[in-house]
Amino acid sequence: MPPTPSDDAFLAALQQHKAILYKVANAYCSRREDRGDLIQDIIVALWQSWPRYDRNAAFAGWMQRIAINVAISFYRGESRRIRDALPIEDFGMDLAAADRVLDAEGDDLRTLHQLIAQLDELDRALVLLYLEGHAQDEIAALVGLSATNVATRINRIKQKLQRAYAAAEDDL
Repeated sequence: MPPTPSDDAFLAALQQHKAILYKVANAYCSRREDRGDLIQDIIVALWQSWPRYDRNAAFAGWMQRIAINVAISFYRGESRRIRDALPIEDFGMDLAAADRVLDAEGDDLRTLHQLIAQLDELDRALVLLYLEGHAQDEIAALVGLSATNVATRINRIKQKLQRAYAAAEDDL
């Protein structure tokens, strides 16, 4: 069955913003196979939510909200496995590209990613959104917290990461 115009719009938007998938998968999964599973789960959730997507809203924000929610569920082991799943390559996703993003990072950035991976799932989501340049009120809307709570948590996370980074450097 050929894709409908709506299918084409979804695939085009997904292709344009696939870096969000890679970043979320890299933040929540250390194993390549798990990243592939998570990306696939996110794509399925996006597709299932596509009919309800408000075309007046930014696709990237909508996609990021869904991606992080799926990642948190995946991380907690609550996500259900998809039967008869399509290969991830059918969606134009390249797991090797996600690996190349990780491989291209310098030692400092790699250490930062390792420290972020040690955070709990909500703090990890906050850091990802913060590093993507989202404002605190946007982050609050995406994760369901107040803007004040987001600001407080981000400051505490920054302090925690700074201490952990200093300790990691002392170990070298």
